Amino acid sequence: MRFNLCRDIKAFYKDTYDVLMRHEAQNLIPLGNVILGNEGQDKTGWRDPAAWFMATVSNDEGLRLTAIMTPPHNLTLYATDNVIDDDAIACLIGGIAGTDFQVPGVMTDNTLAEGFAKAWAKARGITYRINKEQRLYELIEVNSEIPMIGELRLVEEKDMSFLPYWIEGFNSDCFGNTPSVKADPDTYRYLMDKKLYILEDKGTPVSMAQMNRAMQTVCGVSGVYTPPYFRGRGYASSCVAGVSRLILEQGFAKCVLYTDLANPTSNSIYQKIGYRPICDSLEIKFE
Repeated sequence: MRFNLCRDIKAFYKDTYDVLMRHEAQNLIPLGNVILGNEGQDKTGWRDPAAWFMATVSNDEGLRLTAIMTPPHNLTLYATDNVIDDDAIACLIGGIAGTDFQVPGVMTDNTLAEGFAKAWAKARGITYRINKEQRLYELIEVNSEIPMIGELRLVEEKDMSFLPYWIEGFNSDCFGNTPSVKADPDTYRYLMDKKLYILEDKGTPVSMAQMNRAMQTVCGVSGVYTPPYFRGRGYASSCVAGVSRLILEQGFAKCVLYTDLANPTSNSIYQKIGYRPICDSLEIKFE
């Protein structure tokens, strides 16, 4: 096995893009990062490839393992064709040990995540814990029986009157962060450049969802949030169904999204819309 640490995002893109595309939906996160870095249009914060960890493990047959980490975020991995090789994992761990990179956690499909975590923890003499169990869903057609309540529209400047509170609520629900709305409105103004959709019911904003990480045939849905006061009325279903329809109408073959398996409500909602599970993944933190 050969470990290759890559410092050039364009070279890494060339080496890994076609391999990652073999499971385009599954590799939504690493593919999105590779594409973003290769385009080089946004280098703010964690998006600057100069600070990324990019590596591959290969043998005479080609790439066996692809790894990318955009600090401070977790390491993401893909075993080529989902064939997990313990020797490739060991080679990667040895390669990381020869760098200054710190690995806060790993997020990938269940078996690979656990395999890497056990080997990494043993090599480093540390422990790990499962932080989140997730399921990846994909959709090729929206259930026609889902009623559309209200109307969708793109985010507008006027939404800054409530959007920071929604973003903090979303972060609290998903990541356990303590809600704390920043006084500087520019903290949230980046949302104006995103494909973030607001669902309105009779002129009142009630839910939101975002298109993100557009690939060749797949586009993701994320940032789904309904304020507590408006929950239980079908708004989230309408919002996600509406955004999913827009994605398909734009020519994408599939919509994909992640859910937290600890939230049975969202998993049930998405399946009723037409989403079907394709794999489970783990987010593991090292301690």
